Amino acid sequence: MKKCIAIAGTLMIGASLAACSPAAQNETAQAAGQMSADANATMSAAVNDTDAAADRAFGSAEATMDNAGAAIGNAASDAKNSTGAALKDAGNSIEE
Repeated sequence: MKKCIAIAGTLMIGASLAACSPAAQNETAQAAGQMSADANATMSAAVNDTDAAADRAFGSAEATMDNAGAAIGNAASDAKNSTGAALKDAGNSIEE
């Protein structure tokens, strides 16, 4: 959005350059250049902030998935051990 405004402003300034003195034209051109540079810097900062936020969100989601996977693995191992112990106890009861 800001980039579009900066471009529109630059075009308006450029259109008015023909009616200005050479000194005014230089000042206007410098101002337009600065506006474009500011808009580009703002857009670049926004992209960097968005990328950093996405990286943090994906990192957090990855850690949550890893923790869930570990919990499922631990639960399965516990179930296996409990089932094995119950089968041994049943086998021992049958032998007696």
